[in-house]
Amino acid sequence: MSDSSTAVAAPPGDAAVQHANPHHARRWLILVMIGLAQLMVVLDATVVNIALPSAQQDLGFSNDARQWVVTAYALAFGSLLLLGGRLADLFGRKRAFLVGLAGFAIVSAIGGAATSIEMLLVARAAQGVFGALLAPAALSLLTTTFTDPKERGKAFGVFGAIGGGGAAIGLLLGGVLTEYLDWRWSMYVNIIFAVIAFAGSAVLLKNSETDGPRPKLDIPGTITASAGLFALVYGFANAERDSWSSVSVWGFLAAGVVLLAAFVVIQQRVSHPLLPLRVLLDRDRGGSYLAMFLLAIGMFSIFLFLTFYIQLNLQFTPVQSGVAFLPMVATLMASATSATAILLPKFGAKPLVSLGMLIAGAGLFWLSAIDTTSTYAGGVLFPLMIMGAGIGLAMAPAMSVATFGVDTHDAGVASAAVNTAQQVGGSIGTALLSTLAGNAATSFLAGKAPSPQLAAEAAVHSYTTAFVWGGWIFVIGAVICGLLLRSGAPAKAPEGAEAPVAVHM
Repeated sequence: MSDSSTAVAAPPGDAAVQHANPHHARRWLILVMIGLAQLMVVLDATVVNIALPSAQQDLGFSNDARQWVVTAYALAFGSLLLLGGRLADLFGRKRAFLVGLAGFAIVSAIGGAATSIEMLLVARAAQGVFGALLAPAALSLLTTTFTDPKERGKAFGVFGAIGGGGAAIGLLLGGVLTEYLDWRWSMYVNIIFAVIAFAGSAVLLKNSETDGPRPKLDIPGTITASAGLFALVYGFANAERDSWSSVSVWGFLAAGVVLLAAFVVIQQRVSHPLLPLRVLLDRDRGGSYLAMFLLAIGMFSIFLFLTFYIQLNLQFTPVQSGVAFLPMVATLMASATSATAILLPKFGAKPLVSLGMLIAGAGLFWLSAIDTTSTYAGGVLFPLMIMGAGIGLAMAPAMSVATFGVDTHDAGVASAAVNTAQQVGGSIGTALLSTLAGNAATSFLAGKAPSPQLAAEAAVHSYTTAFVWGGWIFVIGAVICGLLLRSGAPAKAPEGAEAPVAVHM
């Protein structure tokens, strides 16, 4: 490869498009590579969960350590996303994407070969580090590769479907790998995705950067943002096992709020901010980030508590549990692709996001009717499909609008903000809904003689309580996002898309 770069005036017609976007001719193949990378990152959030009991038995670690296998990834990923997105903007999205893929594969191999809990935890944290570089690079590549509104809709429909359905697919894949191979394959499987995506991306992608001096990295902003997000995620993670009055919970949450407030002040004063506030203050982008945040909270009530119900009450095996979520994946993918390809160009994000969240909320309210005698076909299947349709209808347009019209040199950090909203929302959702569910179970058992049947009823009551709260979160989100998002179809072309570029091979 050569380090030389050229910048020439854009020629007319289709050649101008090719010049401004060097990925135009190979955009659909690039979408395949980006999709593989996104699927790997999303799968990793759930594929390991199913394998944890087997890993615990093999390595002999405690239940407290088991939680850290999940938390180590979430902490590194959530706290470093903004930095990862800005590094992609500064040093090239292709470089960030390839480094993220290679690093993720290497540390996944280390995790799969782990001989102790310490080795596994280090590997999981390292996965979070490379995931924080990979995820925003993937989304920003998608943003800068697909600039035509119709094609962009199709591409983001696929990407949104992977983002929404990948977690459910991870449950199935984790069950299959654990049951028929070994828990270690829940880590090794990442190598397969990464190698294919790396090989294809190395050939297909070019490093495209706007001409001019490279901005400096905002060190104070990076420190306060990363530390603030770490404190928030860690505080909510502690809330799952400690009381909300514990210093380990409110202390870290308070520290996170203070650090993020300092981050906002810094962003207003530095010449090269980590996250320019213009990215957040746009109504459509702000509304879209909020939608992704609230969708993540509600989705955790589905995956977490419904998995408990299916495995513990319906007695499904891990593989059967994964298969049980596939109808939701099917409706989610169908609604996500049609929403962005057909509906978004005509109606805009406002009605789609609001309607999608209302539909998803209705599905959760319906699901809250299950009891100890319910069956999968009679109590779970149809609400699950309704929720999938609603989440797909809301998530894909929100993800597309969240990065639409952003300056090319801000695409990475704008994409990182989407992932950050999801990650923080997921952490809050897990902690908040787990607390509400636990309190509901305790209240249900108060003053009653213990029995296996009563324990089962209390567990189901805790799940349905979480579903009701998740449904209300979706309803409230539909109202707020409906007020924030602008009416009408997006008409603004991405800023900077026609600027001359320097292509680094």
